[in-house]
Amino acid sequence: MYEETVGWDRREEYEILDPTDPETIPKFVDPLPIPKIARPMRPYDSSKSRELFYKITMREAKHRFHKYFPLTTIFGYNGTYPGPTIEVPKDVAIKVKWENQLPKKHILPIDHTLHGTMDTPDVRTVIHLHGANVDADSDGHPEAWFSRDNEFVGQKYEREIYEYTNHQAGATLWYHDHALGITRLNVYSGLAGFYLIRDFLEERLNLPKNEYEIPIMIQDKTFNKDGSLFYPDNTTPPIDNPVPSTPAAFFGNTVVVNGKLWPYLEVEPRKYRFRILNASNLRSYTLGLSNGEVLHQIGTDQGLLHQPQDIKSFILEPAERIDLIVDFSKYIGQEIILQNTAQTPPSPGMEVIMKFIVGKEVKYPDTSTIPNELMPFHPIDPALAVKERTMILDETKDHYGRTLHLLNNRMWSDPATEKVKLDTIEIWHLVNNFNFPHPIHIHLVNFEILG
Repeated sequence: MYEETVGWDRREEYEILDPTDPETIPKFVDPLPIPKIARPMRPYDSSKSRELFYKITMREAKHRFHKYFPLTTIFGYNGTYPGPTIEVPKDVAIKVKWENQLPKKHILPIDHTLHGTMDTPDVRTVIHLHGANVDADSDGHPEAWFSRDNEFVGQKYEREIYEYTNHQAGATLWYHDHALGITRLNVYSGLAGFYLIRDFLEERLNLPKNEYEIPIMIQDKTFNKDGSLFYPDNTTPPIDNPVPSTPAAFFGNTVVVNGKLWPYLEVEPRKYRFRILNASNLRSYTLGLSNGEVLHQIGTDQGLLHQPQDIKSFILEPAERIDLIVDFSKYIGQEIILQNTAQTPPSPGMEVIMKFIVGKEVKYPDTSTIPNELMPFHPIDPALAVKERTMILDETKDHYGRTLHLLNNRMWSDPATEKVKLDTIEIWHLVNNFNFPHPIHIHLVNFEILG
């Protein structure tokens, strides 16, 4: 975990600091932490068909979100937030034993009137590797949850050790909790981390790497006065007509980047590669640099693009990733803000994400490149589709009067109607009738957006 020696009792110059009020929290006082790389317990040995094996334990831990905050209780993979970054070569299978050593009591309020929470342990976990081509029994089904020491398990629970084949293009994935009814709480509590697949085709491109390749996880959070995590609740017990204890929407009022509030990053005047993830529950961001510098987009959720795209800003929806190169060589000695121009809903401080402080010299000559061509692109021919389907996102009300989301007028518990044939192509039309954006990704497969 990240613990600085300066804390709550040594903030004389910030006597007015109030963790509930973002306008009183000083920005750019903490350096951006870089998540540690997960180390396998057993190394890969192709001659013996030996796979990489990891053990990652979910624990309650203490974390300092800001130099002048007290320690905050979180849930973390290996007790850290973000969790350790898993880096793996393409097509090299790994196995991960995810251990639940979390306490029985959650650090955030549980709404026991929600689907999946009525007769289950308050603290349950199951891990979904977001964006992975993976077998269903290692995909992290919301009902494949398990409690501490696997004392209780969900009805879809199948295996203790997950297997990831990594049989896909190099890409920025992320792993996070996926337990039914409490995913939002567990991810907000800290259960999220990067998973990077390295592709040998990518290595030949000479992109910025090592210390010049940095993952950035963005989340919005709100804090109580004592610095603990806040999530809205109402303690009315489940009765015939309760006041809902979980609002339909919740936006935090601060920006947390790699576990720190509005951090800064000292960079050299050279090219850097940033893999940016929006790990917020609901908030989307429109990001760009304060000096208007061009961003060179080289990848998306599913890996590298065919060619770089020069952009000034971009929208990042929840769970979405973007892969960028930023060239700081023209800005020696300057400070540049990664800013957010999306103000929905507006909140003081949400217009900035973090600061880059550009140094005056480089440690080594910058030989990295931004190639004209990145990866071969083989578009899917829509004419080869064997079937077209329409998925309509709609809503109704539950018996408490709360919004209930439906897909083709069906609920989660209804039988599956989309039964596809292996190795075929289909066209899916996703229709959103909600009054707000609703990002969607499809598990177990890659897909191409047609429009």
